[in-house]
Amino acid sequence: MLDLKYIRANPEKVQEGLSKRNKDISIAPILELDEKRRKLLAEVESLKALQNQKSKEVPKLKKEGKDVTGLMNELKELSDKIKELDSKVKDVEDEIEKILLTIPNIPHESVPVGKDDTENVEVRRWGEVREPDFIIKPHWEIGVNLGILDFERASKVSGSRFTFYRGLGARLERALINFMLDLHIEKHGYTELFPPFLVARKSMIGTGQLPKFEEDAFKTTDDYFLIPTAEVPVTNYHREEILKEEDLPIKYVAYSACFRAEAGAAGKDTRGLIRQHQFNKVELVKFAKPEDSYDELEKLTADAEDVLRELGLPYRVVLLCSGDLGFSSAKTYDIEVWMPSYGRYVEISSCSNFESYQARRANIRFRRKDGKLDYVHTLNGSGLAVGRTLAAILENFQQKDGTVVVPEVLRRYMGTDVIK
Repeated sequence: MLDLKYIRANPEKVQEGLSKRNKDISIAPILELDEKRRKLLAEVESLKALQNQKSKEVPKLKKEGKDVTGLMNELKELSDKIKELDSKVKDVEDEIEKILLTIPNIPHESVPVGKDDTENVEVRRWGEVREPDFIIKPHWEIGVNLGILDFERASKVSGSRFTFYRGLGARLERALINFMLDLHIEKHGYTELFPPFLVARKSMIGTGQLPKFEEDAFKTTDDYFLIPTAEVPVTNYHREEILKEEDLPIKYVAYSACFRAEAGAAGKDTRGLIRQHQFNKVELVKFAKPEDSYDELEKLTADAEDVLRELGLPYRVVLLCSGDLGFSSAKTYDIEVWMPSYGRYVEISSCSNFESYQARRANIRFRRKDGKLDYVHTLNGSGLAVGRTLAAILENFQQKDGTVVVPEVLRRYMGTDVIK
């Protein structure tokens, strides 16, 4: 969440930053509540000072043999009043926190101002788009024709937006997971975590999924949530901890299944593997010093891009404008892979710097060498979304005879050069 002290000291700057998100967000209620809280605190401190002063008179009067009944009654009234005001302070602080949890992060100064994804800025492209001499089929047709994807039976078993992977389809999914993990561990120096797929409400609040996006989450009856991404458990791995400066940056890579209700995505990319309720993903998470976090964002994005370069899949990198920025993010690069059947690039990874936004919610700090405590900056990005990568392989490497060539780096995992 945003720092209340920073909001108080820089209200115009904060309001200007939030207005760039092209949403009706006002910090006025927070400022009003903060002013009320400070007045209550001042009143409490004044009464406590008076209480302290009068308490010192009790033994003195007793020593002089005087009646202290009236003074004791006065002290009781002061104590009751202080308790009442303390309760009011707590109520106001709870209300402030409740509002702060619903306010998004402020875009970084390098983020272009824009209303929506039509104003995102392309940063670079890699790879050549194939122009085959046959009609390109979408991945859902290729998968069904090859017998490696079964949408119909998945719909029977679980409903729409679920998939059975069969035979070489299941092996290709598994190969991609292992390849991505091995690449990020062996080449890029990440430490692997295998996280729980269920998390408590506090963890979802820590990374910003709650309370804003509860309708997009799958919730169990006992207030646990199926994770929408490994970002949630891995970021909360260090919740309420104090890290060492010399250990930063900390870099984790984690495979997980991901679960999303996609409540706000009705009718969008509903066919195939692009927008599923359950999908696999390899996630990259970093904890960095504030002064290093934007360099770490560039490195994290490059690490995610490396997966596509190794696979030989054409892609582009896009800098999100302020109006398309995620709720908790200060700056985000989207990596989009070329999908021939769509005739456009499709998001396959979002790489974001959240600065101290998540760290404040999850209370993740580090101790500098001079002893000062500071909040870490958290970053994450998909490295990559596995199902979308599989879909991109099927479409980009399909052959005229209906087979699919397996990218060279996957062949040792697959045990075959061609899916047929």
